[in-house]
Amino acid sequence: MRADSRFVKQEKPFWANVRTMSQALGYTDKKTRQIRVYTLREMLSAMDMVELGKSHLVDEHGIPTPLARLLEDYFAYRADVLNHYVQPRLMNVKDAAQTFEALKASFPSIVLTVPMNKQKGDKKAPAYLTGMVNLLIEAYSGGLPCDTDPRKLTSVTKDGAPLRTFARRVDGCFPSCINPVAVWEIKEYYYTTTFGSRVADGVYETLLDGLEIEELREHEGIDIQHLLIVDAYKTWWEDGRSYLCRIVDMLNMGYVDEVLFGREVLERMPAIVQEWVAIARNRL
Repeated sequence: MRADSRFVKQEKPFWANVRTMSQALGYTDKKTRQIRVYTLREMLSAMDMVELGKSHLVDEHGIPTPLARLLEDYFAYRADVLNHYVQPRLMNVKDAAQTFEALKASFPSIVLTVPMNKQKGDKKAPAYLTGMVNLLIEAYSGGLPCDTDPRKLTSVTKDGAPLRTFARRVDGCFPSCINPVAVWEIKEYYYTTTFGSRVADGVYETLLDGLEIEELREHEGIDIQHLLIVDAYKTWWEDGRSYLCRIVDMLNMGYVDEVLFGREVLERMPAIVQEWVAIARNRL
């Protein structure tokens, strides 16, 4: 899923309002467990709750400002895209296992190394989402290399010297972690029973990566494509819908170029990888 063109170029104050209102009003309704779409009255109430002004939302006659109308549109969009696009694509562990095996059977000539998850006992199994991503990259990369298990920091160089080195190790770099075309994070939590701090931290880690990529783009004119790939129906939908809202916010703020939810890796990875290949070959 990519950002909506109506919102992706909004300035930072727009997102300050989105976060402030979401914090004050809550991302989901606790009774219905539905993602909230705030009315103008609720948005004004949110400003009262945090003791901030309202003149940016309504004029002296109580008429909504263009910003208020755009915020209404955004909250409606956020709920709609999560309810009707994201939810149907999220998989449980059985779905993920079947999807991975079917995909692997479609590419029998590929020798694929799939990492194991970090579970123990009868829950120990291949990391299905990572396996799907790795398989599709290998299938569509045109023979170019790819680091699907980086054990080092990502660096961008100039004249052979480090220009930027990112704070975190990412889950994958194409074609390598030195001057990559693209980097990605994979968050698959099929066996997680609650939405704990480790899962939440994964969202904020991706935000940090996005901030560093934004700084590189703005100050050096160098762009790296940044993907977030997530799955696990219970973890993200039943327990973590507020964090799905944050992910949609992060996507439209421009800190991630695309987020792939569950089965969406099958729909989008081939075209994404082919785009990376074109960029990489153009650099040669």
